This record gives sequence, structure tokens and C-alpha cells, in this order.
Amino acid sequence: MKLKFIEERIAKVLMILASVAVIVFVVNIIYTIFRRGLPALNWDMISKIPAGGYYNGGGGGILNAIMGSLYIVLGSTILGLLISIPVVFYLNVYLRKDSKLAYIARLAFDVLFGIPSIVYGAFAFTIMIYLGMHTSLGGGILVITLLIIPIFIRSMDEVAQQLPRDLLDATYALGATKLETIKVVLRQIAPGIATATLLSVGRAIGDAAGVMFTAGFTDSIPTSLSQPAATLPLSVFFQLSSPNADVQDRAYSAALILIFIVLIISVAGRLITNRFSKHKI
Repeated sequence: MKLKFIEERIAKVLMILASVAVIVFVVNIIYTIFRRGLPALNWDMISKIPAGGYYNGGGGGILNAIMGSLYIVLGSTILGLLISIPVVFYLNVYLRKDSKLAYIARLAFDVLFGIPSIVYGAFAFTIMIYLGMHTSLGGGILVITLLIIPIFIRSMDEVAQQLPRDLLDATYALGATKLETIKVVLRQIAPGIATATLLSVGRAIGDAAGVMFTAGFTDSIPTSLSQPAATLPLSVFFQLSSPNADVQDRAYSAALILIFIVLIISVAGRLITNRFSKHKI
């Protein structure tokens, strides 16, 4: 009995130490970004595109990277949802719970979930070469869509699998078709969709390796899918590569802007999730 008590205390101490270590690392990262990035942050950086030699200390801002990131995230999120939601419904409404096809599909998406983004970038780049495409906003949206589809599907699928089978049987008993049953399921997994969107946006807006191959980089704001697009992660990377300390501080400012964007999206997503959760039946 005393041995079990000692084991429990040791486990508790280890959990506390692990939690403290994570908190310390996160606070240290945020502190460093704020300490170096906040003094260099100004309105020109947010409202202007790079002027001549911006990445060597010249004037201007990173509006091109901000808009490019938002364009890619918005386009890939919409496209990812349009592809992922029907797949989730097919796995949970049209297929049996013990279906081998559903098992293989979930296993495949689990594998795709863990593939590094640079592999997606290389794959999408190969497709673009085959189609005769150049680095562009459309290419960036393509690779990020491929990247977040497994996140969307597995996150929403986990929520859909928790739905009581009796709920589906009740809708069938009332004479509802499978298409009408989907409306009931959609209402129930709405919080899961919001959560999956948050996870996907967080990974999409912070990806650098994939868009480096496909979206390229430019000092202007793209006006069509065929034009190159800058992104905030690549802007941070290029500025940190500079030997100029002022340019490096600008990189931390760009990282700070990225954190604010993710924070705003996360808060909005949480509000939407809470709203849907209150109306679940």
C-alpha cells in the first residue's frame, strides 16, 4: 500500500514538472517575440508592401505577406471543408460501423496526418510541373488544402463516431432518408467542424516548407490565382536570415502579427463552437 502511494506521488511530481516545463517554454517563446518584435512593430509594417531593399533594412512593410497568408488560408479552408465534410458523412452515415473500407480510409488519413508539410509541397510541386503551372497563389492553396484535409477528416470523424447509433436509427424510424439524416448529423458535429477548422487554420497559416515550393514569394499582393504570393512564415524566415539586427527584429514583429492573427481566429472559433454547443440536442 505504501509502495502504491509512493508511485502515485512520483507520477504526480513528474506530471507537475512536465506541465511547468511546457509553460516555461511557451512563456519564454512569447516573451522573446514580444521583447524583440514589439519595439519594431509600426503601422507602416502592417499597411505597406515592401519598398526597395526591405529585407536588407529598407522601408515599407509586410502587407503582401499578411494578405498572401490570409488568401491561402481562406482558400484552402473553404476547399478543404468542401472535400472533407462529404467524406465524413460517407464514413459515418453510408458505411457500416464495422466496414473494412471505413477502417482502411481512417488508417490512410491517420498516415497522411503525420506526413511532413515539405512532402506535400514536393508532391504538389510535381503536379504543378506536370500541369505547366508556375509558383502561384493557386499552387499554395493546393498544397495547403492537401495538408489540412486529413486534419479536417480525422477531427470531424472522431466527433461523428461519438454520436449514439440510436440517433441515426431514430431518424430512419421516422422515415428520413440518409440525405435527411445528414442534416441531423451536421447539427451534432458542428462543434467538431469548428474545432477541426481551428486546428487546420493553425497549421495552414504557420506552414513554410510547403508554400516555399508552390506559392513562391513576391513583394506585391496577388490579384489572381496565377500570381506568386508571399506568406508570413517565409517573411519571418527571410528576415531572420539577414545579418542586420534591425531586419531580424522585423522578423519577430512579423511573428507577432502571425500570433495575433491566430489568436483572433482562435477566439472567434471558440465563440462559434460555444454557440453551436449550446444548441446541441
